[in-house]
Amino acid sequence: MARTTFTGPVKSNNGFEGNVTGNVTGNVTGTVTGVVTLPTYTVANAPSASANARKLIYVSNGAAGSPVVAFSNGTSWLRCDTLAAISAT
Repeated sequence: MARTTFTGPVKSNNGFEGNVTGNVTGNVTGTVTGVVTLPTYTVANAPSASANARKLIYVSNGAAGSPVVAFSNGTSWLRCDTLAAISAT
């Protein structure tokens, strides 16, 4: 497969196939295969939930001190396992 470097927005009307490395910003639709790396935060430094609705983060101490994946409902960061708000205690 050839390597191509793009600058600016890239749009595909028939889908995109290949590997993406680096940071992806904007909306991603379709199926993601492979490993997804979430940004890591603690409860104390988690970003604003209201500014990050429908986004996922990894909270290293968000399940009473244990790690957990959380999502923002636009108001709070909620644990994916119990839907409780993240908490270090």
